[in-house]
Amino acid sequence: MTGAWRSRRKSNTCFTEGVRPPFRFPEDLITLQRAWQQTYAELAQAPAGAGTTALRRQLIALSGNLCAHPHWAASAWRAGGVELRRAARTPTSAPTEGEAAA
Repeated sequence: MTGAWRSRRKSNTCFTEGVRPPFRFPEDLITLQRAWQQTYAELAQAPAGAGTTALRRQLIALSGNLCAHPHWAASAWRAGGVELRRAARTPTSAPTEGEAAA
């Protein structure tokens, strides 16, 4: 039985590994996401009792701006949210030659 189980097991790698749909985000949305990530990192590094009220308020405001951005009105936000965070981590998000910006 063990041999039969091993022969039917699938690989641990995802069949779509390395393949991502071509999401295009406006630069202001990527800038907002980068600001959110930076603020979150600052808040995470702040020691307890360090007066983090301003950072928490900024994070809440950025979250609202991200959620209310007009880009999400015409897009599938569930898949796009992950791609936005990935795009915000990259040094540049300018369209490559031959790609039209959305």
